[in-house]
Amino acid sequence: MTSVAVVGTQWGDEGKGKVVDLLTEEADLVVRFQGGNNAGHTLVVGAETYALHLIPSGILHPGKAALIGNGVVVDPDVLIGEIEALRSRGVEVNPRQLTVSASAHVIMPYHKALDAARESPLPGPGGEGRVFIGTTGRGIGPAYEDKASRQGLRMRDLLDPAAFAARAKAALLEKNALFTALYGIPAMGLPELEALRAGWAAKLAPFIGDARPALWKAVREGRHVLFEGAQGAQLDIDHGTYPYVTSSTTLSGGICGGSGTAPRDIGTVLGLVKAYTSRVGEGPFPTEITGPAGDALREAGREYGTTTGRPRRCGHLDAVAVRTAAALCGITSLAVTKLDVLSGLGPLKIARAYRLDGSEIDFMPQDIRDLERCEPVYWDYAGFAEDISRARLITDLPKGAREYLEGVEELCGAPLGLVSVGPERGETIILESFF
Repeated sequence: MTSVAVVGTQWGDEGKGKVVDLLTEEADLVVRFQGGNNAGHTLVVGAETYALHLIPSGILHPGKAALIGNGVVVDPDVLIGEIEALRSRGVEVNPRQLTVSASAHVIMPYHKALDAARESPLPGPGGEGRVFIGTTGRGIGPAYEDKASRQGLRMRDLLDPAAFAARAKAALLEKNALFTALYGIPAMGLPELEALRAGWAAKLAPFIGDARPALWKAVREGRHVLFEGAQGAQLDIDHGTYPYVTSSTTLSGGICGGSGTAPRDIGTVLGLVKAYTSRVGEGPFPTEITGPAGDALREAGREYGTTTGRPRRCGHLDAVAVRTAAALCGITSLAVTKLDVLSGLGPLKIARAYRLDGSEIDFMPQDIRDLERCEPVYWDYAGFAEDISRARLITDLPKGAREYLEGVEELCGAPLGLVSVGPERGETIILESFF
């Protein structure tokens, strides 16, 4: 197989951006297949740092093709801003290089307004059963809702003023009723949306097309295809810690529907594992570290959201979560990231199992009420204090780091394929050839 899928095994923020950027050196085509601008990838290239939210990380490599698949929900303002920001820094972004699926759904202003309203207390009595997820407020969930209910606008609708107006008018009937009657916020008008459409189409029309033929051709010709996931397995809409999840399928299986490829064409599945664990927003987190130790880990790892700037909750590595993701995604090898962050923070722990109602379990329960009652069962490691950023072989690492990685490999159920020892491209130990 000549394709590699990069998926997160935790709650996102595993460092996928750097790994995708690194693997793109050997890839011909990079494909984003789910999520929206609620995910962010931070990439360090020499002295430059880039934050990408929609465009695949491979865009930083000249001559590489990038596809935003139909499974992505696109905020046109964010996409335009990202294209212009890259161009201002000398990164070429043109329609020959980047294709946005015409079938990808559009995040509209009313989606963002609805997202924000749902994260705020309802005016007046009632609403006691509402769950506050801690979303990014980017309109992702409401856009996927409209997609599922067949009310959504797609990128192709930006190119057809009449179709856009008809569909947007129908959507506003429902959205404005919610805004005014339930949430107490102003209604939106169709003219303002039509004006936005015209501006979006003027800048994005050359990029919009059917992304599938290029993907099929690349697969047929045996070219190297890299599938870039967003978020992590524990945020999957079906298998994650529901309802504290995202609104799309984050697993490797989501590649098929989100890009238009066949299961047989998914080759290596590389599972990203941060050397510790973090999550943003609400929801159960069995290995969370609170207090000064948790704050120290957050600061050492600079664990603040690329998209929102929110501080992330941090904790010990949860091998139970990773092992569950490995089973769900068919992970063939692991990429351990941010190992360097743990330098000087020992002793270290890895959760090898959970204790639930007096018994040990080695998988994550699907009911979060059970997960909230789980107590992690740890293996302890001495840790290490050395600077490991210059290591290029496993044998270059200090004993404490090697022992920790041996624990990761043993407990997570897949072999190591890559270890990141710093944010730079070159600060990586590569243990296998992925293409």
